[in-house]
Amino acid sequence: MTTTPTNVSLLRWLRRQLREPTPQREHLEAAIANDDPAEARRIVANVPFSEAQRRHVERLLDEWQRRS
Repeated sequence: MTTTPTNVSLLRWLRRQLREPTPQREHLEAAIANDDPAEARRIVANVPFSEAQRRHVERLLDEWQRRS
């Protein structure tokens, strides 16, 4: 995993939002660990985030994808 401020920010944010270690959260963490923003985006699409949360995570994913 390439540790960038964006990856760290995304992991922290996801862990706060998805407090329970569910399979969905584990898949997201694996996608981040494997430097796979496309997979992370597919998983996040199914998470019932509020509109503000979705915008925030989408910005983080966009930044991550640009850096990949």
